[in-house]
This record gives sequence, C-alpha cells and structure tokens, in this order.
Amino acid sequence: MPQLVEIVLLPAERQDMALLRQKAARQTGLRPDQISHLEILKSSLDARSRQPVYRIRAEVYAQGDVFTPEPAILEGFRPVDGKKKVIIIGAGPAGYFAALELLELGIKPIVLDRGKDVRERRRDLRAIQQFGEVNPHSNYCFGEGGAGTYSDGKLYTRSVKRGDVHKALRLLVEHGSKSDILTEAHPHIGSNKLPAVVQNIRETILHYGGEVHFGQCVTDLILANGASDIRGVITQTVPSAGHLPPSNEWLADAVILATGHSARDIYRLLHARGIRIEPKPFALGVRVEHPQPLIDNIQYKRNVRDEHLPAASYSLVCQVGGRGVFSFCMCPGGLIVPAATAPGEIVVNGMSMSRRDSPYANSGVVTSVEPEDLAPWSKHGVFAAMALQEEVEQRLFKAGDGSQKGPALRLPDFINGVLSADLPRSSYIPGLYSAPVFDLLPPFIYRRLREGMAEFGKTMRGFYTEEATVVATESRTSAPVRIPRDAATLMHPEVNNLFPCGEGAGYAGGIISAAMDGQNVARAVGAKLEG
Repeated sequence: MPQLVEIVLLPAERQDMALLRQKAARQTGLRPDQISHLEILKSSLDARSRQPVYRIRAEVYAQGDVFTPEPAILEGFRPVDGKKKVIIIGAGPAGYFAALELLELGIKPIVLDRGKDVRERRRDLRAIQQFGEVNPHSNYCFGEGGAGTYSDGKLYTRSVKRGDVHKALRLLVEHGSKSDILTEAHPHIGSNKLPAVVQNIRETILHYGGEVHFGQCVTDLILANGASDIRGVITQTVPSAGHLPPSNEWLADAVILATGHSARDIYRLLHARGIRIEPKPFALGVRVEHPQPLIDNIQYKRNVRDEHLPAASYSLVCQVGGRGVFSFCMCPGGLIVPAATAPGEIVVNGMSMSRRDSPYANSGVVTSVEPEDLAPWSKHGVFAAMALQEEVEQRLFKAGDGSQKGPALRLPDFINGVLSADLPRSSYIPGLYSAPVFDLLPPFIYRRLREGMAEFGKTMRGFYTEEATVVATESRTSAPVRIPRDAATLMHPEVNNLFPCGEGAGYAGGIISAAMDGQNVARAVGAKLEG
C-alpha cells in the first residue's frame, strides 16, 4: 500500500523532483531508489509567513507496490447512433461538458451557439478592444467556450457538492491542458491556452457523432401539449454564419438551456412563452487595478518577488449595512477587458494569460444586490435586477464619447467622491477617462463600495493607494434571473424535457462549476430518456 506524505519545498525547489523524492524517502524510511512511483495529489502555495513555501501531498509507492493510473475517460467513448438526440443551447463549459457526458451515455448532442468558433471570435474581440465595435453575437461572453475562454480560465471552485471536480479537470487534460491542473490548489489555464482546449473538445463531440453549429441564435421554442412539452427550437442564422438557411427548425428528445449569464433575449423569450422564470440576487460593482509589484509586495512581504513565485493574488470580503462587499474574479498579472454584449453599454471583466506576466493585477469589487434593493425597479417584475443591470451599463456608456473607453477614478478619489486630475497607466486597451463614477453608480451601490474598499485598505495594508484605479462597471458577475428546475429531475417544473443548466440558469459560477452542472444535467437527461 502506498504511504501518504506531506512535504514542504521552497519556491526554488518546487520543480526539483529528485529533492522531492529524497524528502519523501526520508519520511517513509525508504531509500530514494526504493521508491517505484511518487504520485502528487495536491500542491498549494503557503505565503502566510515571510518565507513562502509549497506544501505537497503525495503518495509514495515502494518497490512491489503497484501504481495503476486511471484509464483515459475518452477510452470509454463510442460513436452514438443518433436514435436519441438532445439539443444543447450554448457552447460554453456547461454546454460542452453536457455534450461530452451525453456522448458517454450514448446520446447524440446537437450543440447550437449564437456566436462564432473559438478562433473566429478573436476578430470580434479585436474589434471591441481597438475600435469599440460590439458584435451582439460574438464577444467576450458569446461564442464557443463561453465567457471563461477569453476571460482568464480560472478552474478553482468551492462547489464540490455539485459533483466530481476531478472528472471535469481530467477531461480538460485529455483535451490538451497541462496535467498540473489536477494537483494545483488554484489551477489556471490562461486565455491564450484555453482556446485550443475548447477546440479539441469540439473535435471530440464531432468525432463521436455529435453536432456543433455556430451562428445559430434561438428565436423561439417548439412547444406542444399546451406548452407543457418542449420538442425543439427555432433559430435565426446570424448573417456571418451563412452556411445554413436564414431560419432553422431543430427537433430532439430534450433541450438543455446552457446559454450563460448574459443571454437576456432567452429570458425574455421564456417569459413571453409563459415559461416560469424567477428573479435572483446577483452582484454589481467595479473593477480595481493595481500594479502587480505592489500586490506582490503586500502579499509576499518583500520588495521584489522571487522569480519562482507566481504573481500574487488576494481575496477580500466585508459587510456593509448587512450586505457583502467582496473581491471577485481576481486576475493576478492580468488585463481588464471590455465585456459588453450589445452596443451602447460599458461592461468590464478581467483575464490573465497562462504566464500571468502582465504588470497589472485587477479584481472585481462588487456588492450583493438583493430583492429588497430593487424597489425602484419593481415595475419590471421578474426582470427588476436585469433592468438595474442594463440601466447602469447604459448610463456609463452615455457618460463617455460613444467608444468603449472606461469611466475611471483613482481609488482615493472614488472613495472621497471627487474627480481625478489624471489617471495611472492601465491594461485596459480601449483607454480610460476620468468620470464621476460616484454619481453614475446607483447611490446604494456606491455607498457600499466606498465603505467596503475603505475597510479593505485597513485589512490589506497598501490596497488603498493613489496607484490603484477604479474602472466601472463590473456587472456580469452572475445571472440576475433564475430558470427554476426540479431538484431531483433537474427539469423545469412545468415544461417536460426542458433542462435549465449552468450560469445562465442560475446554478453555477465559473468554468468548473458550470462544467459539473452540465455533466449533472446530462445524466439527468439520460435518466429521463431511459425512462
């Protein structure tokens, strides 16, 4: 039987496998040459003391012990016969991992996405970055791989209750990701590496008999039996994807809705067709950018970061008036990007490349928005939170010059409610301009953010600095609407064979939690179709 060991390494020693083997031998009483295999289970950086260290948990196999690696998941895949078909709306992590799970179950997935494939999306990202042109079907949120593909690629989640994190990570490795995501405490692929992984997942879906169609925007649902059954969907072909007729009818045994948190037209379609949706709390705020060396200095307690240490990150939270204010999607060594999904709005998000080597660190700083906060928007009914979200994004756009330039302030000026005379350099390619963000945000949002960030300046010495920039607005933290589903069947309570899924339905928050929800929903679909 293998022995479990806990080993501490200095950052410069982390990649020294010979030293790791020596320390493992010392703990187990074996000689290094008596270790037949060393299996790393978990690696985490501990920076709480002045000397950061890596803590490694590993299994040590002696001679005579047999290490049997897990067989590849894809080895169990077989071509599907197409007798049972499931439409998946959305080619993000929820949709693609649902498709992989359906293939494993012998069911044919038909994935429909309004956006472009992962390579073609790059042209539209360049257009919004450099020219302020927003393609409402292809942007940082819409297109193959979903929002996570080009906005960082962080893979950690606390949502282990959703299912098997390990299986989702293994599938990413089998599609081209580095294997260290299986052991790192905070795995990350990076926005320069993830597109190739996403493309490989598509090739797997096609290879085993599934279908993937881009440029297909859902415009209606095919319902039967007084709208209590769904039989399929109708799509409109986006002009740039003219390989299919302008309007298309798709029929299947079930429909999985995995449209992401920004598909507002899908919420409106469901409501118009009498399919119940519900308001849902979300969070809204700004993105704060610091020089990365400043964050390194705060977290590692040294003036110059050791070359063997990663760009430092942080996680902050406090309570203001009974509401949470917290950092969100922190991107060390990252960039701020424009994430609008329609012309006439300003939305920002963060991303990092695999090396996390940008000179900037950025994070969303947001506050929770609960139903009690939405009285001024109550006339919008179930869409009250979405109306607030849209109103803020459009107000910030109108405050500018019609481009995607970001309204911004130095952090102390934001807290003190005064315009900045100038702004620090920034990673945000469209550029920044000094704007009265304190007046452009709803008063209750600004008040909480101001008090929350003042508190962060006390708990994280150095956070409050003239070098930090506040950029508005971080408004797409999660869906402001939930599509209900039965806890046991994962099916909409009132529409047979309609399966809400992922972030857009309100059941996930990030790449891995969305992927796991996609897997869970696919298994629920399989159980339903098997009777």
